[in-house]
Amino acid sequence: MTGGHRLGPLAEIPVGEGRAYTVGGERIAVFHLRTGELRAVSAVCPHAGGPLADGQIDDEIVICPLHQHTYDLTTGCSRSGQKDLRVYATEVTADGHVVVRVP
Repeated sequence: MTGGHRLGPLAEIPVGEGRAYTVGGERIAVFHLRTGELRAVSAVCPHAGGPLADGQIDDEIVICPLHQHTYDLTTGCSRSGQKDLRVYATEVTADGHVVVRVP
């Protein structure tokens, strides 16, 4: 992935959980889905600044731990009437590291 930022080993993000990273001054939440796929979105809930990496996830949504607002992990679209999240492209390198692209 050209222009990507290496965040660390995929093994540091347990399946079914998320982790927050700061990349280029932006907070990004990276989620390791049960399907094995990765999703990356803005790490801060636009409603009240909740830590989205701590939210519960399934293969489609993350639920903010503060006020239960929901966001689509693929599109970043709010499912509860809040401002949408920014979405970031991710990949796993051949040596097992997570890379995210921040425009």
